[in-house]
Amino acid sequence: MARLDELDMKILSSLHADASVSVPRLSKELGINLSVLYSRIKRLQKRGVIERFTVQVNEDMLGMQAGALAGLNIDPKLRESILNEVEKAEGVRLVREVTGRFDVIVNLRGKSLDELHRAVYDVIGKIPGVMHTEVFMEVSRRYPPVSFRLIE
Repeated sequence: MARLDELDMKILSSLHADASVSVPRLSKELGINLSVLYSRIKRLQKRGVIERFTVQVNEDMLGMQAGALAGLNIDPKLRESILNEVEKAEGVRLVREVTGRFDVIVNLRGKSLDELHRAVYDVIGKIPGVMHTEVFMEVSRRYPPVSFRLIE
C-alpha cells in the first residue's frame, strides 16, 4: 500500500472533526486546489482509508444521558454466540475484545445508570458463557480533538 502524506493526514483530521464540511470550504481551509482535494478524498475512499461518512448523534438530546463500560469474562468456547447476544442487548454501542483483566469491554448508553446496571447484570450477565461482569459507570466525558500524523 502506498504511503499517506502530510496532506492526506490533514484531510483525514479535518474530515474526522466534521465530515459534513463542504469540499469547497475544506479546500479553502487547507489552502489546496479544489480538484486536488476531490481526487485525494476519492483516493482515500478507494484505498479503504476512509470507510464511510457518518453522523454522530448527541444521545444526551435523546434522553440517553448515562454511560457505562462493562468488562466481561467469557467462556472462549462460546465466544461467537456470546458476542452475537451482547450486540443485541439494549444500549450496547460498541463491543471490543481485549487483552488483560477482561475478555470483552462493552460501551453502553441509556437513560439512567439503573437502566445500564440492569442491562449488564440482568441481560448480558445472564447470557450463557458470560462468567463475570463488572460495570464502570461514566461520571464525565471528554472528546479530545483528533489529529492524524504520519508515522515514520
